[in-house]
Amino acid sequence: MNFAGLAYRFVSNFVFLAAVYLSLNYIENYQNRAVLALVVLIYAGMRAVTVVRTFHFFGRIEKMEADVRRLAGMLGDGPVGQVVSKQVVADVGSLRKDGEKTSYMDLFFLAAAVILCVSKLVTN
Repeated sequence: MNFAGLAYRFVSNFVFLAAVYLSLNYIENYQNRAVLALVVLIYAGMRAVTVVRTFHFFGRIEKMEADVRRLAGMLGDGPVGQVVSKQVVADVGSLRKDGEKTSYMDLFFLAAAVILCVSKLVTN
């Protein structure tokens, strides 16, 4: 299921990039192309801010994960050990890593869209 999620994210980002590329190439009027490029740049900027916030969130989760492992190690198999099992901590860690992968993938495609838009704005 992890691979399917990554494949879906890759395909959806690639379709977005292809749509931006094709729409910028088929618009002949420079003003219309510039407006579309600016709209895509604004969208990419908003998504980039969201991705940066997601990285901050994942960093906080990583810190909490380390604290829970430390506390569970100190308390042993008592009542806290039953609530916080090693499997739950491992699952949270794997979900965090998968989220980071998808965020990096989003950031890559957004950077490609920004480069494409800037190149279409600079060239005539």
